[in-house]
Amino acid sequence: MNTVQYMSGFCNISFPGTDYPPLTLQPHKNLSEHLTIQNSPVLFGCRTGICGTCLIEVIGDIPPAQPDEQEMLETLAANIPNVRLACQVELTGNIQVRKV
Repeated sequence: MNTVQYMSGFCNISFPGTDYPPLTLQPHKNLSEHLTIQNSPVLFGCRTGICGTCLIEVIGDIPPAQPDEQEMLETLAANIPNVRLACQVELTGNIQVRKV
């Protein structure tokens, strides 16, 4: 049993379909502050929500996109469900992340 995945009070971030191991972070952390090229398949550019480099599909419970992010998502990936900008995601629960 992997204890990282079962720690109460923490959020588990997994990357299905990759060799990257899951990460465990405290709730209400921003993904862009903790994901790096060494620990995730997600790439970042500006980290402010305007370049679209960190476009991901998120499976799990997270707060909805703010209006500025939503506008960018409609431009970049209007027909992709569960799409978000990783730099704008606030963790509130366990999630699965896939690069779009």
